[in-house]
Amino acid sequence: MQSSSVFDTIIIGGGAAGLMCAAIAGARGRSVLLIEHAEKLGKKILISGGGRCNFTNINTTPANYLSENPHFCKSALSRYTPHDFIALVEKYGIAYHEKTLGQLFCNESSRQIVRMLESECQQGGVTFWLECSVSAVSQKSDGTFSLETTRGAVSATSLVIATGGLSIPPMGATDFGQRLARQFGLRVTPMKPALVPITTHEAQQGLSAISGVSLDAVASCGDAAFRENVLFTHRGMSGPAVLQASSYWEHGTSFTLNTAPTLDFDHLWQEHRTSAVILKNILAQRLPKRFVEAFCEKYAPALANTPFSNLPRKEYNALAEQLQAWTLTPSGTEGYAKAEVTAGGVDTNELSSKTMESKKVRGLYFIGEVVDVTGWLGGYNFQWAWASGVAAGQVV
Repeated sequence: MQSSSVFDTIIIGGGAAGLMCAAIAGARGRSVLLIEHAEKLGKKILISGGGRCNFTNINTTPANYLSENPHFCKSALSRYTPHDFIALVEKYGIAYHEKTLGQLFCNESSRQIVRMLESECQQGGVTFWLECSVSAVSQKSDGTFSLETTRGAVSATSLVIATGGLSIPPMGATDFGQRLARQFGLRVTPMKPALVPITTHEAQQGLSAISGVSLDAVASCGDAAFRENVLFTHRGMSGPAVLQASSYWEHGTSFTLNTAPTLDFDHLWQEHRTSAVILKNILAQRLPKRFVEAFCEKYAPALANTPFSNLPRKEYNALAEQLQAWTLTPSGTEGYAKAEVTAGGVDTNELSSKTMESKKVRGLYFIGEVVDVTGWLGGYNFQWAWASGVAAGQVV
């Protein structure tokens, strides 16, 4: 067991936000201890983007984030932008590319991002305690924080919580940060899986026949709409458009798919109204064949094999509307096990938007996913991690 140690700053959580915060604080000459309960740093970074890390999005704006207070993220995001992180990536000679919609990925490996952050921390003299768990946190009368850990007692004047959310439990996700917030009297907003596949009721499905089919579609939930690929699964729907919309979905509400966003059904009618080709074959020239067959069987069995020239216009219009506004009421989601992030968390009204410090407890900070700020799919959550980590790192 290591004897009691004193640092300026202790950071709990060695993910994206924690590493960035440690690097910035260390560069200021602060003595920093970073505690991580896993056996290595940046585990979520390593698996992100298919192992190539979608490390930011060049289109980042506050509008790309969900929170009970949508204004909270503005300060940190404006002071540390995607271009600031790109400059760091380029300083280390890491080759990258834009995939789609402003998403930036490493050409080679997400390990390059973790090594870069580790190097920045090492230059600042940051101490790492890996495979170390924290069992108790208290604040002394002089304001310093005392921690009991599996490597002994340790204390600091600043304590940063960067422990993330509940997503992907097999990687060690816990509610440690949220519990600690409550311990110190901070409110935690309701949490739920976000950027997560949707499950559908068996009666609504007819989806098992199209499991594995993907198509370009618009997924809508409330006022939020996203156009990207939708992937049908044996339990429901996934794919980028569905994952995006899932963050806005609440139990009991509906979910709408436009499965033919580029198809002009009026033009199609004029083009084929004298054709002897059956409806489903004409649709299959423009949409995945398996999808067309399953959809027609469920919603228009009498029309599917009708020659286009014999189609009643009213029924044709109804099918067109169904294809472009297919409304489902999901039964749920695939949960935290498949969710990329956790929506909700430490209430932003409890924190300074400039420093991430608790308004109630001097010296206590919350950054990254543990906070009620949830980004869209596509590098936005990493950008929040970097920005919030820098905001706290500049003052702890």
